[in-house]
Amino acid sequence: MSEERLARNARIYVAGHRGLVGSAILRRLQEEGFSRVLTATREQLDLRDQAAVNYWFRANRPDYVFLAAGTVGGILPNSTRPAEFLYDNMLIHATVVHAAYLYGTRKLLYLGSSCIYPRECPQPMKEESLLTGPLEPTNEAYAVAKIAGIKLCQAYRRQYGCNFISAMPTNLYGPNDTFDLRNAHVLPALMRKFHEAAREETPSVTVWGTGTPRREFLHVDDLADACLFLMRRYASEMHINVGCGTDLSIRKLAELMREIVAPYARLTFDASKPDGMPRKLLDTRRLRAMGWQPRIDLREGIRKTYEWFREHAEEAIEGRRMTPASA
Repeated sequence: MSEERLARNARIYVAGHRGLVGSAILRRLQEEGFSRVLTATREQLDLRDQAAVNYWFRANRPDYVFLAAGTVGGILPNSTRPAEFLYDNMLIHATVVHAAYLYGTRKLLYLGSSCIYPRECPQPMKEESLLTGPLEPTNEAYAVAKIAGIKLCQAYRRQYGCNFISAMPTNLYGPNDTFDLRNAHVLPALMRKFHEAAREETPSVTVWGTGTPRREFLHVDDLADACLFLMRRYASEMHINVGCGTDLSIRKLAELMREIVAPYARLTFDASKPDGMPRKLLDTRRLRAMGWQPRIDLREGIRKTYEWFREHAEEAIEGRRMTPASA
């Protein structure tokens, strides 16, 4: 396995640096001493505008790109804003990939999502299961956009010889997550609900769905570590799964969150709300065979994330992103 030598002064663009994934990649690159990390806020650069993205790439000429930008959210926004999820993500992926090709980016890593796999996919979900069955209806638009991103990277590899790779992470959590209950994924939504129950001395917390679906969770700092690992060591056309290899039911997740945040609270389940896919566990044997594995277990990861949330609760709830000063 050959290794890409990333010089400390290489120009590295993190697209989506204020989000959950992008901010973690940014932290990791700064910890490793990379001195020319490039970022651009939404106000500075609309990634849906091909002309603007081309201009930025022509001016900055990034050597490496981590493509972590996109419109994201949980079951509710996916169900109620499908046009926005499909339009925004299709454009963002297309403009950045095309500009990276036009202006000579050495390597691009595209970040997808485990929702790309069929609703009834055999578990754990292998990379080869892509496009083998119908998608989960509650996040179909987002999944279609993410699948298009994978295929776009493959197409640029085949037609132009670009070293563009794709990684599909499992469910993520950590600092800079979305805690707005209208848009949050299950883990940050539960964290906020239990936090507010503890603060307001509310006797119970309501969980969406039946609690029976099973989910896998990876701390975003582990994903950032995997992204840098893949940027250095992976160069294949096939997308690669990134996860921890274990899952638990939403009920067990809620019980763990209760134990850490508000031990006295009762759990109630609103079965009128959708469950989503019955199970989403990634087969991560390809990545593990390369020598990578996660380091943060779920209990410790939730504790660390809750410490961060309590310190930044006001900004986190309002959706204001906290990134390093050098960003």
